[in-house]
Amino acid sequence: MRERDMVVRVKGGMLGGAGTVALLWAAQVRPSARLDALFATAAHLSGLLAGYGVLVLLFLMARVPAVEHGVGAARLARWHALGGRHVLLLCFGHALFALCGYAVHEGVDVLSAVRELLGYPALAAAAAGTVLLVAVGITSARSVRSRVSHETWRGVHLLVYLAAALAFGHQLAGPDLALVAWFWALAHAVVAVLLLWYRAVVPVRQALRHALRVAEVRVEGPGVVSVLVYGEHLAELRAEPGQFLRWRFLQRRLWHTALPFSLSAPVRGNTLRITVKALGGHSRRIRRLRPGTRVLATGPFGALTAARRTRTKVLLIAGGVGITPMRALFETLPGGPGDITLLYRAGAEEQLVLRSELEAIAAERQAGLHYLLGPSGAAFDPLAPQALAALVPGLAEHDVYLCGPRGMADATQAALVRAGVPVGRIHAECFGL
Repeated sequence: MRERDMVVRVKGGMLGGAGTVALLWAAQVRPSARLDALFATAAHLSGLLAGYGVLVLLFLMARVPAVEHGVGAARLARWHALGGRHVLLLCFGHALFALCGYAVHEGVDVLSAVRELLGYPALAAAAAGTVLLVAVGITSARSVRSRVSHETWRGVHLLVYLAAALAFGHQLAGPDLALVAWFWALAHAVVAVLLLWYRAVVPVRQALRHALRVAEVRVEGPGVVSVLVYGEHLAELRAEPGQFLRWRFLQRRLWHTALPFSLSAPVRGNTLRITVKALGGHSRRIRRLRPGTRVLATGPFGALTAARRTRTKVLLIAGGVGITPMRALFETLPGGPGDITLLYRAGAEEQLVLRSELEAIAAERQAGLHYLLGPSGAAFDPLAPQALAALVPGLAEHDVYLCGPRGMADATQAALVRAGVPVGRIHAECFGL
């Protein structure tokens, strides 16, 4: 299925589910002009939509291969972040409407209403779930996210599961849920099964089938290593150049976190390779991996593959360690002399990763390879529209694959559009580790 078709289907499914929730709510509304009834009605709708929104967030985290491959990990991450903000707004709206409705109905002040409502166990559980969602939202804010480790962020993010469980209990205790109970139970059951299957059963099954172990840790440059992993039946993974897996190394201080790393070379026989830059506590510890360490790898994920290609000419743009999926694509994308061009953006020459491999591939394939060096704040931007157009003749007729830090990827995508490349031919993923 084409990427655009999958995006439309997934978006349509999520919006259709929200519409179904609203219709089921509307079917049981009893019209009333009383102020407390109006507040209660608004509270019920916002609460149901907030609960549905949490289900959508969990679905986007379920790592369903068809969705990850068809939509792309970067787009799913953006949807998840945007959805999280909407869910928090709906939770706050639900709490405010419910509080005001109760205060008006009982004729008490707001503080008394808060104390009385928190006396109900289901409402206290919902309040605790909301606090957990707020904690997740705070650590996910860009200004905070850049200051906390990936391990801390991930640990806090897992609280979404507990928040969903607390909210579910509150929703079942609602006075008007009889008509939608079947829909609610079915929706929760489906999402729970997807999470259990793809985040628990599949990783264990893959671990038993492929028996992955670290073969070698090879230094590639300052703070950069390649990890070679060997295993069995690797062809069954169907891992394509440009994709990533989530890796869990069963070694002290590493086993409890699964980190996403792209393949930096095509699968060869019984060997996989990733290339890692020390950007966080866990990625720094990977340098000390011992040969023979067991590895759990889930995936592959991501849609930055040859399947997205629509043109003969292809431009690959990598920033920093975003070179890893680009290096695999640079070697494997079909094309004749001059059809494939790679632009590699780095702060300085010593920061170039896998340089000798890139130059060997370029020479063998007669492909274009350009290093764009210099600090990101320099007066001349080699990824500006005019610079790109001058460096890559016929730029507007290329497919463009782009991978790098979020800021670089967003700015480069905007520059490509200004240079005449249609948005539909820009295939981008960014990383945040």
